[in-house]
Amino acid sequence: MDNLKIILYPHPTLRHVSKPLKRIDAEVQAIVRKMFELMYEHRGVGLAANQVDLPYRLFIVNLAGKSGEGEELVFINPVLSRPRGLAEAEEGCLSLPELYAPVKRAEKITLDAFNLQGEGVHRELDGLFARVAQHETDHLDGKLLIDRLSTTAELGVRESLAHFEDDFQSRRAHGDIPNDTAIGARLKELEKARA
Repeated sequence: MDNLKIILYPHPTLRHVSKPLKRIDAEVQAIVRKMFELMYEHRGVGLAANQVDLPYRLFIVNLAGKSGEGEELVFINPVLSRPRGLAEAEEGCLSLPELYAPVKRAEKITLDAFNLQGEGVHRELDGLFARVAQHETDHLDGKLLIDRLSTTAELGVRESLAHFEDDFQSRRAHGDIPNDTAIGARLKELEKARA
């Protein structure tokens, strides 16, 4: 797992519905450490496991976005409930670098999950934290912020998406990215190990 990296749209793992983790071992802890490193390196505040090509229901958050600042939080097998209110704000995504668009989300949300020690976590979230939790949980469900855009906002990002798609196809043609069958087989193997 030392070679973890953030995968970019339209990589198939970003559309894979993640499976709940059944066990937390030393390798999962190492994965989480590497995810924090990658998140800070790319100046993010949240990162989901499938953004690093892993099929597990796990995401991390540090609203400060910098190592040594803020609070590093890990949410395993998260469940969101009780959405309240609605707010629109600009969002970005580490799997869609330099793309920003307005997304409507619940202003407040309840989050239940497990932490890295296997303890239950219950949080009432609002503001940026609520938005990040919803964004990352969407990732675990195979959804991206572009799926939540208005028609007008979607038109505004269409050219950027075409560039991502062209780059992906080029990298795949050069053998840098496996075909969908190979990616699917790898995800199934990883799920067998822990999910």
